[in-house]
Amino acid sequence: MNIWNTTSDFILLGLFNYTGAHLFLFVMVLTIAFSSLVGNALVILLIHQDAQLHTPMYFLLNQLCLMDTMLVSTVVPKMAADYLTGHKSISPAGCGLQIFIFLTLGGGECFLLAAMSYDRYVAVCHPLRYPILMSWQICLRMTVGSWFLGAADGLMQAAVTLSFPFCDAHEINHFFCEAPILVRLACADTIVFEYVMYICCVLMLLVPLSLILISYSLILAGVLEMRSREARKKAFATCSSHLCVVGLLYGAAIFIYMRPKSYRSANHDKIVSVFYTIFTPVLNPIIYSLRNSEVKEALRKCMSQCAALNHD
Repeated sequence: MNIWNTTSDFILLGLFNYTGAHLFLFVMVLTIAFSSLVGNALVILLIHQDAQLHTPMYFLLNQLCLMDTMLVSTVVPKMAADYLTGHKSISPAGCGLQIFIFLTLGGGECFLLAAMSYDRYVAVCHPLRYPILMSWQICLRMTVGSWFLGAADGLMQAAVTLSFPFCDAHEINHFFCEAPILVRLACADTIVFEYVMYICCVLMLLVPLSLILISYSLILAGVLEMRSREARKKAFATCSSHLCVVGLLYGAAIFIYMRPKSYRSANHDKIVSVFYTIFTPVLNPIIYSLRNSEVKEALRKCMSQCAALNHD
């Protein structure tokens, strides 16, 4: 097979074709993506405007919403433009940038969710020591660390992926540039890189997931000791909803990034990738924010202020 000129563009085949059913799905995905942007932007605005929400917990939540907003903005507009215009090409530089931004945000979010689970553990199990165990200094260090580790992983994978020579088949059967999908087109031995990617996935996925599971296990153990049945019920509901979102995000990411190359299917990968690029970002503000009484109160105050301004 001939080696393809790496200065030429890739072709993203996309998620949908032009049948009526796929057009409906396309509109539905755009609606979900728009809802995600509005929901996350609203949470960011409320946290910024309400002084009572200026705490480490809500600072971490603010960062999560920022990451989700950027994640949707990185993937969906390009996917929508490709579908509507029919021009599905993307330059190698654009592809590398998309891989870098996506992994920075995705990897950062994995560690940020671990930090948020630690925050909840301290708040539930050690409330009196919360100002010490979850000080602003610790919070900022965890946030910066999340962004840094995500960026380091993204830079490494983007640079190495695009360093391979690619074969004649320059069509990417996906709706955005993702490192494991692009590696399939390489005309070189990628086994070493795949081992390195696997190790990175253990660090970026399994380590934070283990920390999250440990934190919530300790939280549930503490909840079981509560005397109030209502408090136990509320804590169980909160933990279960959080773990559902975590399971959706980590399960989909592990499915894409940690399966052997021989077991991968392009169509399955596209569908699973939708979960952590579109569905999870719309669930996060609902699960972590809009079900929260303090955020609801901030929303009520904001709406009251807006109504008062309109009345004036």
